[in-house]
Amino acid sequence: MLENISSLRYEITHTDAGYMLSALCILVSYFVGTISPAIILGKIYGVDIRGSGSGNAGTTNVLRVIGKKAAVITLIVDVGKGFAVVAFAKLFGGEAFAILCGIAVLCGHIWPLPYGFKGGKGVAAALGVICAFDIKMGLMLLLIALILILLTRRVSVGALVAAAAFPIFMNVLHPVYFIPSLLTAFIIWIKHRQNIKRILKGEEPKLRFKSKV
Repeated sequence: MLENISSLRYEITHTDAGYMLSALCILVSYFVGTISPAIILGKIYGVDIRGSGSGNAGTTNVLRVIGKKAAVITLIVDVGKGFAVVAFAKLFGGEAFAILCGIAVLCGHIWPLPYGFKGGKGVAAALGVICAFDIKMGLMLLLIALILILLTRRVSVGALVAAAAFPIFMNVLHPVYFIPSLLTAFIIWIKHRQNIKRILKGEEPKLRFKSKV
């Protein structure tokens, strides 16, 4: 089994056919990222999630618009797709290849072709990507986010601070991948620009749990 994995890893990184396979895997990673539980569940519940609440196809908006169970499913799927893609890519292609696939799945989540390039803000998918790449770093960032969410009752605050901390952690633990981590953090901050404006104005809504299914 290990010999087969090593052989495939060599094929991915050292041959012309391997380059084609790598490109295909990155493309597949993008389309895995386009799987949007928020949009799918919204249709099941008869709601256009991108036209309701904040308009974001993510866990927090699903919680507010549809309810807890749908939000949990959304979170699990979004984190899971990022984790699965990077875990497989890291196993068969190594760290650098996993980083490329991680960026691809994140782009698919944020800019999904099947949904007119209008998806989520990337936080849950990014968490899955980071945990698959380095579980300790992922859990540390998750802890930072959770503490700030509990203190402020604003998911956006936890997400933004964790995103800002990501390249700092990466620079310490895996400095060769600092630039991709900085790019990821930048994208997440850009996607949260409306949240940032509301935070500065004191208008960002606090997290409230509704008694929906």
